[in-house]
Amino acid sequence: MLKYIFKRILVMIPTLFVTSVLIFTVINLPEGDYFETMVAEMQAQGEKADMSRVEFLKKEYGFDKPPLERYFWWATGLLRGDMGYSFEYQLPVRDVVGDRLLLTMIVSFFTIIFTWIVAFPIGIYSATHQYSWGDYGLTFIGLLGLAVPHFLLALIFLYFANIWFGTSIGGLVDPQYLNQPMSWAKFKSVLEHLWIPVIIIGAGGTAGMIRKLRANLLDELQKQYYVTARAKGLPPGKALRKYPLRMALNFFISDIGDILPSIVSGAEIVAIVLSLQTTGPLLIRALQSQDMYLAGSFLMFLSFLTVIGVLISDIALALLDPRIRLQGTATK
Repeated sequence: MLKYIFKRILVMIPTLFVTSVLIFTVINLPEGDYFETMVAEMQAQGEKADMSRVEFLKKEYGFDKPPLERYFWWATGLLRGDMGYSFEYQLPVRDVVGDRLLLTMIVSFFTIIFTWIVAFPIGIYSATHQYSWGDYGLTFIGLLGLAVPHFLLALIFLYFANIWFGTSIGGLVDPQYLNQPMSWAKFKSVLEHLWIPVIIIGAGGTAGMIRKLRANLLDELQKQYYVTARAKGLPPGKALRKYPLRMALNFFISDIGDILPSIVSGAEIVAIVLSLQTTGPLLIRALQSQDMYLAGSFLMFLSFLTVIGVLISDIALALLDPRIRLQGTATK
């Protein structure tokens, strides 16, 4: 296992290198840069840009240098833990992302817990009561959750909250806590506003997990080892927990590679609709304004979390399911 982990870590190095090249290339593909975009926006608004300051900033942050040299400067900075400087916010990227990253992780953590708590009992019930009225009803709800886009569900919640209760459910904190450092009072305000985004964001994930768990569990319940265990008199609940349910969780373990970056990135469109102070809208705005270091460094952080998540899921799968081995061997 240690040898396998070491090999996978070595593979992660060229993977992240290629990813960084692709991110840097794609972000720089559009013509111009952040400063040219800023000047164009100022001129469109009838304002006069200070071109001497623009030229100074371009030279200060290396935009007058060849792309290869700029990539090397950015990549070596990431290795030192320096995520660069956000031109739009005029702050280091670490300071811009910091508070939003914490709020995003809180929302995502509770969304994942909500998804597991709702999806696991329903998925198990649907599989063990196949073709019952309960199975049909829960299947319909699951398909509805998959079909309705998150942003549309958010708009529906906003509308009815305003019509029924005369209140706005947008945002994650009360107005007085905006742009304030995290405190106990702010954290309580976050918890008060949290349940609406958790339900909206978790709806699609819950429905998807129910369908996956039901399909995998139905497949396992028809296999010979479960039939034999039941024939020997093992109680249904114990037989279900000990054998098929454990095997049916493989898809859940393999999704860890997607869970880690989703915890940090959050649901971008829902965050915009609900005015959530998370990292999703921040990333979209950085890409629109060509704020290269903010967008590129954040995307690289998500890529790092992805490769770490895939490694963790592979190790967990090998430990969970004895049928999975690190490498194949010849058998006779």
